[in-house]
Amino acid sequence: MQHFRFSIFFSLICLAISAYWGYSHGPDAGIATMLKALSITAILAIMEVSLSFDNAVVNASILRGWDHFWKMIFLTVGILIAVFGMRLVFPIVIVAVTANMGMLDVVQLALNDPKTYSMHLIRHHAEISAFGGAFLSLVFLNFFLDAEKDTHWFKWLENRLTHLANVPAMSVFLTLIALLVMAHSVVETAQLAVITSGIWGIVIYIGVQVIGHLLGGEPEIDEHGQAISHDAHGAATGVVKAGLGGFLYLEVLDASFSFDGVIGAFAITSDVVIIMLGLAIGAFFVRSMTIYLVEKGTLDAYVYLEHGAHYAIGALAIIMLASGTGLHIPEVVTGLIGVTFIVWAIVASIQYNRRQASTD
Repeated sequence: MQHFRFSIFFSLICLAISAYWGYSHGPDAGIATMLKALSITAILAIMEVSLSFDNAVVNASILRGWDHFWKMIFLTVGILIAVFGMRLVFPIVIVAVTANMGMLDVVQLALNDPKTYSMHLIRHHAEISAFGGAFLSLVFLNFFLDAEKDTHWFKWLENRLTHLANVPAMSVFLTLIALLVMAHSVVETAQLAVITSGIWGIVIYIGVQVIGHLLGGEPEIDEHGQAISHDAHGAATGVVKAGLGGFLYLEVLDASFSFDGVIGAFAITSDVVIIMLGLAIGAFFVRSMTIYLVEKGTLDAYVYLEHGAHYAIGALAIIMLASGTGLHIPEVVTGLIGVTFIVWAIVASIQYNRRQASTD
C-alpha cells in the first residue's frame, strides 16, 4: 500500500472539500446535497480509474526506463498538469475560445451557471473526440505495426499487422481514413472543424517524437517514442525515453484519455468543482498505479499486459471517434472494455508463464 498512501490521503482531502462544497454551496445546500456530492465524487473517481487503467500500463512501459529525476518530474509537474491543466483549465480554455469569452468570465460561468458551461463544452464534443481519437489511434497502431515485434497475443491478427508495418506511414493512413469516415458522419458545418482537430492530433503525436528525436541526438526509437539504445549501465539513452520528449508524450497521452472522462463527467453532474475533485482523485491513483507497475516489474511478469492495454486504447479510440458522430456510448461500457482487456491479458499471461514453466 505504500505506493498508494499519498493518493489515499489526497482522496480524503478531496472528499472533505466535496462534502463542504455540497453542504455550503447552492440553493439546496445541506446534508442531503453533501451526501450527493460525496457519492458523485466517488463515482467520478472510479470512472476515471477504470477509463485510465490502460493509460497507467502504457505509462509504465515508458516510465520504467527513466532515471529518478524524470520520474519525479512526472509525479510532480506531470500530476499538476494532469489535475489542474487537463481537468480544469483545458475545458475552460475550450469554452473561452469557442464562445469568444474571457477566461475569468468562463470561470464565473462554470461556478454560477454550470449547465450553460457544460452546454458550451459538450457542443464541441466532436472536435475534442476527433483530436483524442486520432492521437490514440496512432498509439494503438504503432504498437502493432512493428516489423520487429515478435511477441504476439492474438497471432492471427498481429501477424497480419506486422506485415503491414513495411508499408510507409500505414498508421497515419489508417488514422486518416477513420477520421474521414467520422467527418462524413457529422453535420456539414462541423466537418472542417472535425478534420482539422483530428489532423492536429496526428501532428502533435508525430511532433512530440520529432522533438525528442532532435533533442536526443538521433537515438533509435520504438513504436512508443522510446529510445531503444542503452548506455553501459543499461539505462536508456536520449531524451525521447527519459526527458522532455517522453514527458511531453506522456502528458499528451494523458490528455487524450482525460477528454473522454471530462466530457462523460458532465453526463453525471454539471458541477465543475465536483467534476474536478472526482477526476483529480482518479488521476492521482493512475499515477500511483503507474509507479507500482514500474517498481514491481509487473510488465515483465505479465507478457501480454502491454498488448491488453493497447487493445483497450484501440477500443477507446474507436469509441471516441464514434461518439463524435453523435453515437452515445455509456461511460460504464467504455470503462468495462478497458478493464476487460487488462484482466484478459493478465489471465493470458499467467497461462503463458505456466506453459513456459512446463516446457522448461
